[in-house]
Amino acid sequence: MATLHRRALLATGPLALLAACEPKMPVTVSTTPKIDLEGLTKAVSAIAAEARPAALGVGLTNLESGQAFTFNGERRFPMQSVFKLPLAAAVLAEMDAGRLLMTEPVYLSEAQLSGGFSPIAEAWPQRRDYTLKALFEAMVIDSDNTAADILMKRIGGPGAVQAWLTARHVPDVRVDRYERELQSEVLGLPSFRPAWRDPAAFALARDAVPPAQRLAAMRRYMADPRDTATPRGMLELLQMLDRQELVSPASTKWLVQLMGRTSRGNGRIRAGLPKDAFLAHRPGTAWVDQGISPAHNDVGVFTLADRRSYALAVFLSGSTLDDAGRDRIVAEVARAAVRAAG
Repeated sequence: MATLHRRALLATGPLALLAACEPKMPVTVSTTPKIDLEGLTKAVSAIAAEARPAALGVGLTNLESGQAFTFNGERRFPMQSVFKLPLAAAVLAEMDAGRLLMTEPVYLSEAQLSGGFSPIAEAWPQRRDYTLKALFEAMVIDSDNTAADILMKRIGGPGAVQAWLTARHVPDVRVDRYERELQSEVLGLPSFRPAWRDPAAFALARDAVPPAQRLAAMRRYMADPRDTATPRGMLELLQMLDRQELVSPASTKWLVQLMGRTSRGNGRIRAGLPKDAFLAHRPGTAWVDQGISPAHNDVGVFTLADRRSYALAVFLSGSTLDDAGRDRIVAEVARAAVRAAG
C-alpha cells in the first residue's frame, strides 16, 4: 500500500516527531477528501491568466485515492534541473543492481567540469577528490550540473537514462542531453568550453552571441521535445517513486530524504504549503535572457500534518515576470492545491 511506503519515508522528515506522538490514524481511500476539481480548475485558470504570456502546466494527484487534476497535462514543458529526479532514480537503480558503488572515488579533471550552476566546478582545482555519493548528494540537494553530468556519464549517458525510463513505462518524460550541452544550446552557444565553468566567463560568452540569435535559440529550446516532461507524465513518475516502483525501499527513502533537503527553489511549492507540511521536491530553473525565462519549475511530493500526501508538478515556460514573480506563480498553484485538497 502506498500509505505504508509513505509512512516509512516520513520517518526521516520533520513530521516524524509529530507522527510518533499521535495515535495511529491512517488516512485511507475512503476517508481522504476528494480534490475539489471545479474549484482547482477555476483557481489555476486564473493563475495561468496572471502568468501570461507564459505557459503554465500543473498536475496534482492524491496519492491515497489516485484522484488527479491536470492543467495543460499533455503539453510538453522543458524540465531544466527537474531532470535530475529521473537521473537520480536511474543512478540508484544501478546501485541497487550492484553495478555502481557510492564509495567509488572520482578525481575531477578540467574536462569533466560543467557550467550553468556548479559549486563543484567553481571549487576546482582546490578540490578534485569526490566519491559518487558526494556527487549524488550535490546533484539532488544543490542541483550541481557537474555532478549530474558525471553521474549520467557513469551510468551510460542520456540514452541509458531514457532507456531506463522506457523500460519502466514512465510516460512523457525525456532525458536527451548532458547539462553542458543543453545549457549552451539554450543560449545559441557552440559546444561547451571548460573555461565556461566560471559563471562570469559563461556570461561573457553568452553576451557575445547576438541578441536575436540568442532569442531564436531560446524559442527553439522551448519548442523542442527533448529534455521535456508533461505534467501528466511527471505525476506518474512521482507516483511510482511513492509506490517504491522505481528503486528499492532503502534507495527510495534516501532519495526522498535528499529531496527534502534541497537548497534551491524554496520560494515555489514550499512557499505555498502550510508550515507543518513536509516537501520532497526537485526544482528546475533556466537562464533568464532578454527578460524571458524558458523554464521555472518545481515538482515533488508533499505531506500534510494529517498525513495526507499529494504529488504536485508545476511547470512555467516563457515567463516575462521577475524571479519573485515566477516563484509567486508556482507558490499560488501550491496554495490552490492545498485548498482544493480540503
